[in-house]
Amino acid sequence: MSIADAAAQDPGQDAPSGSRRIGVAGGSRAERTREAILDAARQLFYERGYAGVAVNAITEACGISRAGFYTYFKDKREIFDILSERAYRDLREVLARWSELPTDCSADDIRGFVRDYFAYMDRHGAFAMAGAHSGPDDDEFREGYRRMQTRVSWILGQGLTGAGSHSPEVVGSAVFGLLDRSWHTVRAQSVTVTEGEMVDLLTDMIVGMRR
Repeated sequence: MSIADAAAQDPGQDAPSGSRRIGVAGGSRAERTREAILDAARQLFYERGYAGVAVNAITEACGISRAGFYTYFKDKREIFDILSERAYRDLREVLARWSELPTDCSADDIRGFVRDYFAYMDRHGAFAMAGAHSGPDDDEFREGYRRMQTRVSWILGQGLTGAGSHSPEVVGSAVFGLLDRSWHTVRAQSVTVTEGEMVDLLTDMIVGMRR
């Protein structure tokens, strides 16, 4: 499934039954091999961008042959789409919990959301940021990415009714930018700050926007 297909889904729905199964460490040898390919590709996409990654680079990174690669995947675009689908699915789960918060939720509830989002970024942040700037150069990807960003921004913005007369998409997009940059600052330590301090600050800001 492409990112465009994923973006077309209702955020409250589960991933379609045809979605690829996520392997685990204790799974079969085939599942472990498949996950090793995906992990290697994720890191390479982050480091080099989509256009800079050849199938040979992926096979060398995970120590398999080209024939082995094509046993599991049609091409690198299929891998990119799978990684994008996983990231979007996990983000939907975080936003589903956000949407379930009552209007009068506590600061601790908001703090829990911020921590959930940081955990999501720990899993997918590097790939998501790289994909946004150096993903496939075609109309399908660009349109799918635009639809996805609009949808998730609307969901987040809908819960920030104290942000004035701005549209939910605008509010959500701005808050996502703040969350993403804050996560990156903490993980890269570009400014000396603890995760707890950053989470507390973001919590205070979001609480103010819900009033």
